[in-house]
Amino acid sequence: MKVTPLEIPGPCLIELEPRGDNRGWFARSYCADEFATAGLVTDWPQMNLSFNARKGTVRGLHFQRPPAAEVKIVRCIAGAIYDVAVDLRDGSTTYGQHIHVELSSENRRALYIPAGFAHGYQTLTDDVEMLYMHSAPYSPDHEGGLAFTDNNVAINWPLPLQEISDRDRTHPILADLEPIKL
Repeated sequence: MKVTPLEIPGPCLIELEPRGDNRGWFARSYCADEFATAGLVTDWPQMNLSFNARKGTVRGLHFQRPPAAEVKIVRCIAGAIYDVAVDLRDGSTTYGQHIHVELSSENRRALYIPAGFAHGYQTLTDDVEMLYMHSAPYSPDHEGGLAFTDNNVAINWPLPLQEISDRDRTHPILADLEPIKL
């Protein structure tokens, strides 16, 4: 497993290093010791799956505020997505900036998203399935969202926007959010 920091401090790309033989391959996707050595969270009390039937679907941008702020690892296990994380950390020099990566069942990469980031994605294929690992249980009282169309964040979604929940259409823009104090 290879952990690579990205342009904004905090998020990391997690890539598998498969070992193969005539049967196929095997790869470690998580190791508490390696995560601890890299200074990453190692406790994952909740895992979730999501499914999206239609190419162009957008989910997000979602986050949890303290005391339920969470770290996430997201992996696309079927299909492909354009994955985005936006820095909302109070006092961060990269506040309001975002990173994006393509995650797919083919490239087998995952994204480590620290607490204080909004997360969302757009499906690049039909029939996308996502696996999420969370460092804290979901708390509806602490959830928040950022408008996925905020011009100041300037996410360049690669496809025409298709399926979007009513909730995600009503999230505030960055200028109307309080930074996340961790």
